[in-house]
Amino acid sequence: MKQILPPSTIGILGSGQLGRMLALSARQMGYRVHVLSPDHDSPTGQIADKEYTASYDDLDTVREFARGVDVVTYEFENVPAATATACEQFAPLRPGAQALHISQNRLREKQFFADNGLPVTPFTAVNSLTDLQNGLTQIGTPAILKTAASGYDGKGQQFIHRPEDAAAAWEKVGKRPSILERFVEFERELSVVGARGLDGRFVHYGVIENNHHNHILDISVAPANLPSTVAADAIAIADTVMAALDVVGVLTVELFLISNGRFRLNEIAPRPHNSGHLTIDACVTGQFEQQLRAICGLPLGDTSY
Repeated sequence: MKQILPPSTIGILGSGQLGRMLALSARQMGYRVHVLSPDHDSPTGQIADKEYTASYDDLDTVREFARGVDVVTYEFENVPAATATACEQFAPLRPGAQALHISQNRLREKQFFADNGLPVTPFTAVNSLTDLQNGLTQIGTPAILKTAASGYDGKGQQFIHRPEDAAAAWEKVGKRPSILERFVEFERELSVVGARGLDGRFVHYGVIENNHHNHILDISVAPANLPSTVAADAIAIADTVMAALDVVGVLTVELFLISNGRFRLNEIAPRPHNSGHLTIDACVTGQFEQQLRAICGLPLGDTSY
């Protein structure tokens, strides 16, 4: 297993706050940092050794960026497939393209969960008003219509109380390819931030309970106050997801806890997560250092609180 040691160069796709936090950890560990995004003088670019300002579709610049780094990672999951492929021609992409492909489309994501025997709410693909009407007949109400791509923090979602609301909901999502899900009556929202190394070793930060305000994360509590068997089930789900995707790096699984200690998977994020920010100060190894350790082939760090 080849290790990527300082002062090697970490390439980051995306230049927002998560990229900045990752870059800060990289600099503290002695690595150089290059970043590529459409933005100039970005939060990550301000502390990077080199900033590339270009569209993710500018594959010539993407290739130039990838030639100059030793490993590529990303701070968000909507990196175009062609961009990921172009990077992989010159440097390892970690986590890999499969995790990106699955996580950037809600329908693919739910189907991946179902195919791997993981607990999900009933769902169906929607590409027309007729699909939506048929789906409501199949799934029932209440239900949530979500755009398949480019949704976050509650955006691109419409709650449907009655079948009669179908036409209005279809208009509000812009008649875009979507997924219809049966509404989940949940008791708590939880996440598991895990990391997996090149050798397949899995570590985690326990189960974190998350409270949202207006669809934005407000407070996270770790470890979540759960029976040990319930927490172990959540962690096992995260381990299964990461192994199935052959993830190298940090990945977060978001879950709903429903009745009787059961779960329904909500979504995954193949990157450090806002619910994991507490690990920076609370844990021996924070999530950003852990991401760097994983993608560089270093031993994974202690996750103790």
